[in-house]
This record gives sequence, C-alpha cells and structure tokens, in this order.
Amino acid sequence: MSHLVVSISGHGFGHVAQTAPILNLLHGRMPQLRLTVRSAVPLAHLRSRIRAPFTHLPSEGDIGMVMSSALDVRAEESRAAYRAFHADWNRRVANEARLLRELGANMVLSNVGYLPLAGAQQAGIPNAALCSLNWFDIYRHYCGDDSGSVRIDLSTGSGRTDIVSGRTVDKTIAAQIHACYANADAFLRITPGMAMDTLPNLVPVAPIAAVGNDRRDELDRYLRLSKEEKLVLVSLGGITSRLPIERWPRIDGVRWLVQQNWQAEHPDAIALESLPMSFSDLLASCDMLIGKPGYGSFVEAACSGTPVLYVSRADWPESPALIEWLQRHGLCREVSRDALEQGDFAEVLEEICHAPRPKPVIPEGAGQVADWIAERLQR
Repeated sequence: MSHLVVSISGHGFGHVAQTAPILNLLHGRMPQLRLTVRSAVPLAHLRSRIRAPFTHLPSEGDIGMVMSSALDVRAEESRAAYRAFHADWNRRVANEARLLRELGANMVLSNVGYLPLAGAQQAGIPNAALCSLNWFDIYRHYCGDDSGSVRIDLSTGSGRTDIVSGRTVDKTIAAQIHACYANADAFLRITPGMAMDTLPNLVPVAPIAAVGNDRRDELDRYLRLSKEEKLVLVSLGGITSRLPIERWPRIDGVRWLVQQNWQAEHPDAIALESLPMSFSDLLASCDMLIGKPGYGSFVEAACSGTPVLYVSRADWPESPALIEWLQRHGLCREVSRDALEQGDFAEVLEEICHAPRPKPVIPEGAGQVADWIAERLQR
C-alpha cells in the first residue's frame, strides 16, 4: 500500500481548494492509497473538501505571510517570523526528514510549504510542490532585508546576486527557500499562477476546481425568495477577517450570504452555514461572488459561470495573474476597498448581474496531477 503524505498550507483556503480535487480523484483511481494530510487548516474544512479517507496531522510547514486582515500583510512581522523559522534550519530539516521516514512516506506532495520538501529531499523520498504561487517569490516581494544581505544567483539558488524592487534580500533565507522548490522532482504550477521564472522544474498544470451544482431552485424554496431576488455570496477566503456589512445600505431585492462568525447585523444577511448545501454548490447557485483575488474563489467562480466583484489587492504578487485570467475566462469587475467597505457598489452590481455570462471553464488540472502522481507511485 503506497503512502502519500500531503502538506497543505494554512494560509487561506485556496491551498485546500487546489489540493482536494486531486486527492479525491486519486482515491477513486487508487482506493488502497494511504493518505496523510498535514495542515493547520481546521479539520472540519479539510473534511468538507476532501472526500477521500485520510489521517490528519496538525502541521506548520510554512510561514506564509503574517496578516492583519485578508488584504493586509504585516511585512516586518513576517520578516521576523521567517528569521525565527530559519534560525536552526538544518536541525528543522533533519527533524522533518526523520518524521517522514517514521511515517513511511512513499511520496510527499506539498501545497506549498517548503519544509516538507526539504525533509523529503534529505530523506530520499520523491517529492513535488503544487500551487499557483511559491513562498520564495512572496518572501522576496515583502521581506527585503538590508542586514547581512547580498544578491542571490537565482540560477542555482545559492550564489551571489539579486535585488527585488531596490531592496536586498536575506541571502540565506531566500536561498534555502528557493532550493527546496528547485530541488523537488517537480513544481506543478497551476493555471492561473505566478511566472516563477527562477524555478527550473516547472510543470504547467491546467486550472483546478471543485465545481458545484447549480441548486438555485432549492435555495429559493428554502429561503422563500422570489425569482427576481438576487443572492450574493460574500467571502474573503480562509484568512480571519470580515467586511463591515453593517455599513452597507439595503439594496432592493438583494440578499447577502456571509460567514456565520461575522455575526453580521444586517437585515438582508444570511449565514451561509445555515444553508443545507456545500460552499461550492452555493457559489454555483448565487448570482455573484464578492471577494478578493484568490485562486479558489476566482477559478471556482469561472468554472461555475458565476460573476465576480473583487476588491483591488495590487500589492499581492499573485493578483495580476489571477485577475488577468479571470478577465479573459470569466465575468468580473473591480471595486475599490473603500467602496466595498461602505457598500457603495449598487450600480456595478446591477450591471454585472445583467451582463452576458461567458461559457464556464472546464478544469482539467486535477486529472493531470492525479495522473502524474499515480504514475510515480505505481513505478
């Protein structure tokens, strides 16, 4: 029985959205495959997305970025967190390698923590990264560091020079992160995704999404809505944050589906957890999604044919690739952060709800990755 150990970053739910469809397909094709999922994502959310049986181990395989909200990165705190994470890097990697050997892993798949890759590489275990972003590029973007830094030769990940946006980057941390990704058997870069030009082992992958079913008639009956009323799903992903729904003016005929823990005191707000269907089905059944640029929400919306109203997030390096792709393959409009917080978007909401919808995208990436993993496990 092969044992696949899967690490999933807890930095938002998009990493789960990318990984779960692959694991579900693998279970269908290889029902005897043993799965261990290591993640800081709440177990309830993992089980809501991953239908395959798995053993769960809490894990922090990456720092991601320290966030003050779903839109705001704390660069200084992130820099300090990376320094602490890498302070005794060799010991940390050795401990990771020992754990993977004890688990009896035949292969490690990481989305997209780099420590599990480093441990697998030291233990001689096949390993692959999977994601639309990587923490090397994100770290360089936010955590330029002037103390004891030199440029890095990105052709090897351990050389001499690199400058990002006029800032030098800590050579040791950046080189260690880069080496983990570059030395993996492959970096399965999902579409849409960042360019990742410095990684020599990129394997392009088609979009990945769990496409829900349009159950709007059921929703209308359950909520006693008329056919003219609009349902708008509001979601910021897995980062703890909320929008000030209380400030939003009432828009005639519009209901908002929001997370229950937002405790939104708005007469037209409905807790999405109170509805008897999955998030993917809700997304496919709503008239629109309001959120931020994020892989899971953007791609699932495009594959469901659901329009998207998104808040600008220009500083996040993955955003341009996500937005450009959604503009080509879906229906979307941008709104300023201030307009979103004040609920000042009634006109654009009306316009996008009545715009012609493009043909939904067919997500083929999960099958590609499942084939790639199965072939290597069956060798």
